[in-house]
Amino acid sequence: MKGPVLVVLAAGMGSRYGGLKQMDRIGQGGEALLDYSVFDALRSGFKKIVFIIRHDIEKDFKDLVLRRMAAIPYELCFQELDSLISPEVLSRAKQAGRTKPWGTSHALLCAAQSIDAPFAVINADDFYGRTAFEVMGAYLASPQVSEGAIVPYQLHKTLSPQGTVTRGVCAIAEGYLSSVLELTAIAQEGSRIVNTAADGAKQELAADTPVSMNFWGFPPGIFPNLRRYFDEFLAAGAGQPKQECYLPMAADWFIKNKLLKIRVLAADSDWFGVTYQEDRAAAVKRIAELTAQGVYPSALWKS
Repeated sequence: MKGPVLVVLAAGMGSRYGGLKQMDRIGQGGEALLDYSVFDALRSGFKKIVFIIRHDIEKDFKDLVLRRMAAIPYELCFQELDSLISPEVLSRAKQAGRTKPWGTSHALLCAAQSIDAPFAVINADDFYGRTAFEVMGAYLASPQVSEGAIVPYQLHKTLSPQGTVTRGVCAIAEGYLSSVLELTAIAQEGSRIVNTAADGAKQELAADTPVSMNFWGFPPGIFPNLRRYFDEFLAAGAGQPKQECYLPMAADWFIKNKLLKIRVLAADSDWFGVTYQEDRAAAVKRIAELTAQGVYPSALWKS
């Protein structure tokens, strides 16, 4: 069996960050957060990296990221508004005012032709920790991978003091994911963690609620069903210019339709990320601390 593949979702616009956070320099050698994920993945048994980006950032991505990873086996895939979209759906979406691609499920479908082994999916702008890659890599390297997997994180460790965040709230039963509910406006309000729905209704969430940070593992055979889910999404939402087809929503659909069981993998890892520009200083500090502790070399890709 081929070694596991790591798929990095790096096509985001960075609207709340105010720039291309997937390429922002965080490490002492100019590394972005995705560098640390790739570094951890390679030392945890992953054999190939697939980056999903947009054509308009290809030159910058090659200059600012891939240039220092010259010896790493990787492929580039592209997610655009019209990727995998029929002319009729595209026309309806443009008439409704849509200008950006369709979310993380759409992004993953754009990389299907480059994935020929069990694979993990991560966000480019999140730090997941070495242990998370070790447990996911070990699971995906097993002889027969027929189920999915997720490494969840505790909600209170994934918030930003700068504003609301989107998280997939996980329900777990007997070691498996039983549902995922995507909540898009979670924030700390005093001593409480609250999600505010579109109608203004507030829902309090426990601090230790397990949430998806888009660290998924899948067998390569999921793509026909993922395409089916995405087509259903387009049929219902192509005329809504800002609606996105999130991977946690797809995972919940897989579970409810008994198409895929998803194991919950425990990992003693801390998460941090850069949702807002103000998050950057904390991320730089955390990486500097991990480097000082010897977890990472000062220059990851130094030959």
